[in-house]
Amino acid sequence: MLRVAVVGSGPSGCYTAQQLVQQDPEVRVDVLDRLPCPYGLVRYGVAPDHEKIKSLQASLRTVLEHERVRFLGGVRVGGPGGVPVKVLRGLYDAVVYCVGAATDRHLGIPGEELPGCWSATEFVAWYSAHPDAADAGFLRDVRSAVVIGAGNVAVDVTRMLMRGAAELRPTDMPQGALDTLAESGVGEVRMVARRGPAQARFTTKELRELGTLPGTQVLVEPGDLALDPADPETLPAVQRRNLEVLRGWAEQPPSGTDRHIRLRFFLRPVELLADGGRVGAVRFERTAPDGRGGVTGTGRYEEVPAQLVLRSVGYRGVPLEGLPFDEASGTVPHLAGRVVRDGVASPGEYVAGWIKRGPSGVIGTNRPCAKETVASLLADSPEPARSDAPEDAVPALLAAGIEPVVWDGWLAIERAEAELGARLGRGVVKLADWDTLLAVARSSSPPSQPRP
Repeated sequence: MLRVAVVGSGPSGCYTAQQLVQQDPEVRVDVLDRLPCPYGLVRYGVAPDHEKIKSLQASLRTVLEHERVRFLGGVRVGGPGGVPVKVLRGLYDAVVYCVGAATDRHLGIPGEELPGCWSATEFVAWYSAHPDAADAGFLRDVRSAVVIGAGNVAVDVTRMLMRGAAELRPTDMPQGALDTLAESGVGEVRMVARRGPAQARFTTKELRELGTLPGTQVLVEPGDLALDPADPETLPAVQRRNLEVLRGWAEQPPSGTDRHIRLRFFLRPVELLADGGRVGAVRFERTAPDGRGGVTGTGRYEEVPAQLVLRSVGYRGVPLEGLPFDEASGTVPHLAGRVVRDGVASPGEYVAGWIKRGPSGVIGTNRPCAKETVASLLADSPEPARSDAPEDAVPALLAAGIEPVVWDGWLAIERAEAELGARLGRGVVKLADWDTLLAVARSSSPPSQPRP
């Protein structure tokens, strides 16, 4: 009987576990996660007002409740206090790392270290109740904000900055973040891209949502649209529809509202300017198409006032102590999902998801990615399974001082979040700190729960 550890309980981890139990009728899978809560970016990355996407948790749940799958939360792999990669490998016949891309890319410009400049990742983690996040004063004394990027995450944070409290109250947003956003004085958000609208990576559905926010007008500079040399008829359907939406906003008359979202294109950030020890403005260089699909600087500059700057220019994988890592791509070197060490596939070690292929694709892209990795794993797996792997890894984790949160613990968290929401007159409200999550989980889940 094959025993496999899957590290990470987001979509790539759950799809990997699903493929394993579907393709091997006897395999046993432990899905390990550093957090006491499952679902990865579906819980901590999808915007609170995107209920349809968040409902994907229901299908991931069926995987984690499978009779041959076990969730073990609160288990760090690698790093201080974590299970060393080498030790984990000794506890299972195979290990699949599905750890995603946990950090963000930087702009690499002067002033980026100023207070008031944050990654969109940090901002999303805060309003999504990630236990590592805290209210870092994101919105303190902020009147106008700049979001740098033109993807769906940039659209999400722009929308969250301008959403009203009444619209956010029905979501599972933690109460502290809801209160802060409700009291915010942000009246204008500029979402800025260095290239043209035809190269923007947001999808039309998410883009249109910006135009549905009550009391807020979306403004687009007609000149920015005129600069783009792309022929709409030659563009893919999504970009063509995006341009139609942007043209509609560019042609509409002012509404008289004092709340605005401004979408700007062909502007490249070159410096963040300080005011009173924190960000006060962003200096941009105007760009122009270079004829090869990119842009070039024009030597013309403009300064945009902002007390908050959120960079949303892509995710990046981080090294996991004990695994090889390619700094250029931010991924673990692999061959069809097999971890490669010193040019050779490492027995029993695999990757899937963003740490395998980089931060690309949508949630569904993780399915074929997981399928490829599982095919490699099963093709490699010994028959019979290793005799030196323990039947159950939990006793070894407990002996190492690691107390896993099992599925009953997660169900206790779910109940506590529902009860908190009821007390606040809302729906489910997320718990947002480590101590509370672990106390709730461990009050009702024996860590020594045996393998199914």
